[in-house]
Amino acid sequence: MQARFRYTGIRVRDLDRSLAFYTGVLGMRVIGQGTMPHGGRYVHLRSPRSPQRLELNWYPQGSRFCAPYRRGEEMDHLAFVVDDVRRAFKELVRKGAEAAVDPAHCEGTEVYVKDPDGIWIELLQESVFRTT
Repeated sequence: MQARFRYTGIRVRDLDRSLAFYTGVLGMRVIGQGTMPHGGRYVHLRSPRSPQRLELNWYPQGSRFCAPYRRGEEMDHLAFVVDDVRRAFKELVRKGAEAAVDPAHCEGTEVYVKDPDGIWIELLQESVFRTT
C-alpha cells in the first residue's frame, strides 16, 4: 500500500469563529466546504503558496463525533490518499490499526482507522480525491 498525506482535520467548537481566525488572522482561503451526513459541517482551507490543506470540522450535539473537549484532543484526524480504500483498510487493520468506523457505514470513498494513540486516520480513494 502506498499512501500520500492529504490534509489535517481539526475539530472546532465554533465554526464561524474558527473560520474568521484562519482566514482573517492567518490569511488562509476557503477552497471547499460542505455538510456531513450526520449534520456536521466542514471547511477546507489553504494558505497562499502552500499545497497543505486544513479541514475545520464542526459536529452537532448528539452526533457520535461530538465529544467533550479535553486539553490536547483538538486534532480530529489525518488524511491519506490510497489506491483502494477497502484494501488499505484491511491491510492496516491486519497490521494492528484499530477500525474507527465500520467501512459499511462509510461512503465507499473514505474509511477510518486509529493509530496507536487513538488519532483517526482517514483513507481517501485516489480516483476521487486527486491532489492538486
